[in-house]
Amino acid sequence: MMSVAIGINLLPVFLTTLGALYGGAAGLTQEQLGRLGALVFGGIVTGILFTGPLADRLGAKPFAILGNLIIAASLLAMAFSPGYASLGLAAFCIGLGAGTLDMVLSPVVSALHPGRRAVALNWLHAFYSVGAVLTVLAGTLALRAGLGWRGSCLLLLPLPFGLAAVLALREFPPLSAAGGRTPLRTLFQDRWFGLALAGLFLVGATELGMAQWLAAYAEESLGFPKWIGGAALLLFSAAMALGRMLAGVGGTNPFKVMAWSCATSGLLFLLGAFFPVPVVALTCCIAVGFTASCLWPTLLAVTANRHPEGGASMFGALAACGNAGGIFMPWVVGWVADRHNLHWGLALASLAPILLLPLVRVLRFS
Repeated sequence: MMSVAIGINLLPVFLTTLGALYGGAAGLTQEQLGRLGALVFGGIVTGILFTGPLADRLGAKPFAILGNLIIAASLLAMAFSPGYASLGLAAFCIGLGAGTLDMVLSPVVSALHPGRRAVALNWLHAFYSVGAVLTVLAGTLALRAGLGWRGSCLLLLPLPFGLAAVLALREFPPLSAAGGRTPLRTLFQDRWFGLALAGLFLVGATELGMAQWLAAYAEESLGFPKWIGGAALLLFSAAMALGRMLAGVGGTNPFKVMAWSCATSGLLFLLGAFFPVPVVALTCCIAVGFTASCLWPTLLAVTANRHPEGGASMFGALAACGNAGGIFMPWVVGWVADRHNLHWGLALASLAPILLLPLVRVLRFS
């Protein structure tokens, strides 16, 4: 998961640097910089959609190795990209590697710990947040040390390359129960599974509705300096890692944990949007990282408990819905901000955890 975090979080640290490095005297436009992020996401979606069905047929091991190798090769390509076009291709490829790797990790861990899926998956996803923090820190320190963009890419290269070598020596479990995998068509006909897909959409909207806008909100709406915005995003990721580790302690009903997370996250969204003291408002926004942290892995876990024979294709469908929510809500927040302001944008984003609360109750008693 830390390797996945490199693929997703490295580029945002260097957007300003890349604008000057690849854009000449005029620099890259905001649209060109935004296109790089879109290419990463396009690679992630492609990796998820292709890996799920193939992993059910070929097993998870080839894709766990391949995902890390693609990330490693993409870091090399990024380090030595001669122009913007080649950099964009490398950005798509690093997203492809991240999506491929992310796709197989949850079903593998779920299969390894069938009796404690919620605990295991929360710990797994905690290390994505740890990796996000370390990637941002490594990139920032590399800039200060004068290593630049190319040196930073090479600095992170040993992790995915080393993981590919180590995973090649490991045995992997089958991804579905001994009775065989349930086809996706059958899963889509199940009302409970349809509600779980809707829940993952709202979870992705909750996480990324805050994460994508937190730094900009701190700077533009709350009046903090730019470094505070970056620090807030780091603290958000750290809070998410801590929350998932604590949720991984176990022993608590997962539906109760998710209900608590929904209620407190919705409240914190509203306090962060409208509390009149900027420091308190920003603290509430950061705290959403903690309160919402367990939602994604825990909902994956209860779905795997309900459908233990779902296999990688089931996890792929869930991940696709979560990422769709992560696309939709940040766009909606920006749309509302253009017409009103970011305060109202974040307030609207509070609808995601609020709507998720009754859905969790229905899932629990269905």
